[in-house]
Amino acid sequence: MPNLDVSELNTVLAVLGAFILLYGIISVLVKSRWFLGEALPAVVIGIILGPIAAKFLDSSRWGSAAEGQTSDITLGMARVVIGVQLVIAGFQLPAKYNLHRWKEMALCLLPIMTIMWLCTTLCLLASVPNITLLAALVIGSCVTCTDPILSQAIAKGPFADKFVPRHLREIISSEAGANDGFGFPFLMLAVYLIRHADVPGAGVHSTGTVRERAAQLVTRAGDVGRLGGGVGVALKNWFVETWLYIVLMSVVIGAIVGYGSCLALKFALRRKWVDSESYLLYPTAIGLWLVGICGMLGTDDLLACFVAGNAMNWDGEYLAETLERHDEVNSCMDVLLNFGGFMYIGTIIPWSEFHQPETTGLTYGRLIGLGVLVLLFRRIPAIFMSYKFMPKVVKDWKEAMFMGYFGPIGIGAVFYVEHTRHLFPELGEGDAEETNLVRVMIPVVYWLVLFSIVVHGLSIPSLNMIYNYYGVKPIVEDAVELPRKSMRAPTPVNAAVGDRDTFIAYNRFSRPVFDNADLPVANDKQMYASDSDENFQKTRVGKRYSRAMV
Repeated sequence: MPNLDVSELNTVLAVLGAFILLYGIISVLVKSRWFLGEALPAVVIGIILGPIAAKFLDSSRWGSAAEGQTSDITLGMARVVIGVQLVIAGFQLPAKYNLHRWKEMALCLLPIMTIMWLCTTLCLLASVPNITLLAALVIGSCVTCTDPILSQAIAKGPFADKFVPRHLREIISSEAGANDGFGFPFLMLAVYLIRHADVPGAGVHSTGTVRERAAQLVTRAGDVGRLGGGVGVALKNWFVETWLYIVLMSVVIGAIVGYGSCLALKFALRRKWVDSESYLLYPTAIGLWLVGICGMLGTDDLLACFVAGNAMNWDGEYLAETLERHDEVNSCMDVLLNFGGFMYIGTIIPWSEFHQPETTGLTYGRLIGLGVLVLLFRRIPAIFMSYKFMPKVVKDWKEAMFMGYFGPIGIGAVFYVEHTRHLFPELGEGDAEETNLVRVMIPVVYWLVLFSIVVHGLSIPSLNMIYNYYGVKPIVEDAVELPRKSMRAPTPVNAAVGDRDTFIAYNRFSRPVFDNADLPVANDKQMYASDSDENFQKTRVGKRYSRAMV
């Protein structure tokens, strides 16, 4: 007798599969003609099918349906989605990119992020009632970082292929990858200042030794009350536990894993031990492994993943080999993670908490005003104040405006606010400052995520229409030859048909190295030592790195 099994798992799989199927039918229209990408459509579908509307997708009913499990599911989802994509973003940059651009990256990660943090805090104080300065600093740190996933779509998408120069695309991609993991110092400074504030009752909620109590701030679980001790203790713990343990250890772990993978893959390639599928899946495997290892150690898994991606392509050979093998695996992983991640976010948006004038003081009017303030003042002033100090990557005020405006807020902010939820007592168990912070931070951050996805998601197609109206010409530099895998394959954006087997594309993002003269030809001779014709070896190396420059 057939039985219907409308379980939560079957429902989720059916909905996700149907969305991917329907999106795939018109994917060229959505991405290359309408310039909408994946995030906005996925979030809209999640809202429509989530508990606020059709009620097909509701994470509170999944699995054992334990109370409060949505927060844990969200944190885990965000870590996996961001971690894997940060490794991919890291290896797709040119070899030693962050070494060549260390001044620009230092500027982006220190003064620019600090200004963004403070400006966002001021916007929160102006819009959100009943929060203190330190509470606003906590919430501001959650949305300071530019989202690595949405930024990669901006830096590498079809619109960027047409109109955004490569030097600007590379710094946007690298900054987004690094600063998403670099947000912990800002978050933990505000957290430690609250935790170690000398207020009545400090230390009452905490148990165990001082070391055990402080360690609770680093972990992803555990209730933490007021510890007391003052600003001096807060700064000491911030430096030791955040900078030395969370940040520095993450960099070391990521560098060791990434460069070790680089050497291991070279060794395997010389002996022809690794097949294409395993070779191209290596970044995904590294991302998953680092998320697990760093999660167990309590370090910054996001920063470790981005560092590992950079180290993996330290000499440019990994990216060159993936281009030679016409890598479609990592782009498919990106798309699949984006679909699942953003659809899930659409299902968990806390609509009921956006308008609570009697408790949090939040109203839709305040939140819309906050969104506009953050859009205008969170990032644009910081970039305009500093772009003249990085002329190699930001040439003029127009590029500065583009870089400042397109600093989206997305899954990275979701990760930080869900992580922050574990650093404070449960709602009602702390004092007034903690209670107000815990009550308001979730709706504020999720609203800014939704606001950014909608506004930035619609800005690209709007900007494309404006450019077309005013006759702005696409960039036609750095021509490369792309394989035409099928006669039915659509012509890529900003490309032309070369012959039966190729497209000629312009202004593409990926380049293994800054200068083809830097290519390690000797290593490739060893790699292809079994080939008898030396001329063939040199030709293949040149093709791999220059991609048949026209």
